[in-house]
Amino acid sequence: MDPLAWSALLLLLGLTLVVLEVFLPTGGLLGFLSIGSLTAAIILAFYHRGAAVGFLFLAITAAAVPTMLVFAFRWWPKTPMGRRLLLQVPTSEEVLPDSPQRRSLRQLQGKLGVAKTVMLPSGSVLIDGQTIDALSEGPPIEAGQRVRVIEVHGNRVVVRVADDAPLSSDDVLSQPIESLGLDGLDDPLA
Repeated sequence: MDPLAWSALLLLLGLTLVVLEVFLPTGGLLGFLSIGSLTAAIILAFYHRGAAVGFLFLAITAAAVPTMLVFAFRWWPKTPMGRRLLLQVPTSEEVLPDSPQRRSLRQLQGKLGVAKTVMLPSGSVLIDGQTIDALSEGPPIEAGQRVRVIEVHGNRVVVRVADDAPLSSDDVLSQPIESLGLDGLDDPLA
């Protein structure tokens, strides 16, 4: 068999052992064997084919070993052993403490309200008779404009203008004066 073929086989064996070292708990034995195999491949290439082929094998080894390690470490968490050893990253909802205030804020998702103050971008909104600090998404919101809660993250309530939604009939300030049944007001200066 050609010495170049032996060099190529030792190079492939060394790269395979590098990947297996990541997946199998051998205490470094496979890592030691992979270093020996890669070194033997480079030495055989230098000895039998000269400096040009030797440096080519050295360059391939220098590029392939980190590439194979990156591949192995990215794939390892998806293996059964990797899933058992590595913890799943908790979401923000799992990390934050659960309180009655947070539960009530989460229930506001999708509800309608009225801006009590100008929101540049933060301000107060009135939702179901409750005043809540909120942030506007996008342009500023004027006081009295209807808003809809679009998302709740922790204690942050994000709202946007809701022109398509009718106001509830129990909001006296938003109704026309004629609908309240009041007699016309006389002009005091007339």
